[in-house]
Amino acid sequence: MTSLNVEMLAADATEPITSAGNAQLGIAVLAGIAVIVLLITRFKLHAFLALTIGSLGLGAFAGAPLDATIASFTKGLGSTVSGVGVLIALGAILGKLLADSGGADQIVDTILAKAGGRAMPWAMVLIASVIGLPLFFEVGIVLLIPVVLMVAKRGGYSLMRIGVPALAGLSVMHGLIPPHPGPLVAIDAVGADLGVTLALGILVAIPTVIIAGPLFSRYAARWVDVPAPERMIPQRTSDDLQRRPAFGVTVATVLLPVALMLVKALVDIVVDDPENHVQRVTDVIGSPLIALLAAVLVGIFTLGRAAGFTKERISSTVETSLAPIAGVLLIVGAGGGFKQTLIDVGVGQMILDFSEDWAIPALLLAWLIAVAIRLATGSATVATISAAGLVAPLAADMSTSHAALLVLAIGAGSLFFSHVNDAGFWLVKEYFGMNVGQTIKTWSVMETIISVVGIVFVLLLSLVL
Repeated sequence: MTSLNVEMLAADATEPITSAGNAQLGIAVLAGIAVIVLLITRFKLHAFLALTIGSLGLGAFAGAPLDATIASFTKGLGSTVSGVGVLIALGAILGKLLADSGGADQIVDTILAKAGGRAMPWAMVLIASVIGLPLFFEVGIVLLIPVVLMVAKRGGYSLMRIGVPALAGLSVMHGLIPPHPGPLVAIDAVGADLGVTLALGILVAIPTVIIAGPLFSRYAARWVDVPAPERMIPQRTSDDLQRRPAFGVTVATVLLPVALMLVKALVDIVVDDPENHVQRVTDVIGSPLIALLAAVLVGIFTLGRAAGFTKERISSTVETSLAPIAGVLLIVGAGGGFKQTLIDVGVGQMILDFSEDWAIPALLLAWLIAVAIRLATGSATVATISAAGLVAPLAADMSTSHAALLVLAIGAGSLFFSHVNDAGFWLVKEYFGMNVGQTIKTWSVMETIISVVGIVFVLLLSLVL
């Protein structure tokens, strides 16, 4: 799973529900993933059913009791949907208001007028990076994807040429730059300096996002040529409207949740006192749920009413926005269930046990541990938390800059090769209308590039700092 509530994910690390040895667990993981891939690709089973069956198979292969496996799966499904389900729903409502009011058309028309041709992928990566700085990954996706799809459709661009840079911008911010939960947890665990980590993180993020975004998108567009899925593209309704929201008001509405979450992050850094009244207020208004809910309520007036919508029309817009995301919610939830099953059978601890005897440099060790846990659990934040806890003692004798680089090495490793046990994988697949193979060729490879390029630049910085 991608960026969810840190406390929730940290609490996922429970006692294993099986006493299976490491060899059996390793075989169980491979078998569980193989079942999922086979059911989806060979038997064309819906991903929700495949993930459910694969989770049960994983527990059986690991020797876990069936009732415990079911409990783990349902716990993961429930926590995932509770974490991102409402966010996806609110994002869908805001996106529908944006589309039906003509606000999205206003943004697209302005972007196409200001940036075109070869500049468009660079414009998308810049927008995604700025918006993704304070946003959870899932929130960034639901806010950006409608714009990405419409720019690709109306500008005649390859979906991958436009979409990959946007995804790269969001993902790099999520893994490397505080105030995202993963980097913040790692900073605390290893005792790194927040300011130094942020500065070095930006140095690593800039070349990484360029390589994994605009540059890689050229090849991704050749490997996977898919049209923007019609079911996910808001139709151009503004042609039938007498007026539509102004560009500035539209952008301000979309960026409202970004601003609220950024204010919360800044106050948390500056004040750092849970009992402070200002921080308590910003913790509420800056939470993803409240921030998106506020944007929806504001959007009803700045988008819907500005376009001349009646109360009935606004109600209809909200209602019709929810139907297309039902399948996405189920698939994402099942991905979370599979992730939780992996954790509960003891895969994370198995990886940590294997890593204890690795005699390699600290930065590379931290990256490899995060990579292994990411591959096994599908959660970037769980990988960051586990790896940071394991390598924290190594930071005791490190300089301030190298402790910060240790955090970045963990963050880079936590992004490695997103696949079928990552809810982010299914989000991207469904929103872009790709099959599993196409998602691996684009999204999974892009994540791997971010991870590898990130650790390369971390190691290079370690030579000069």
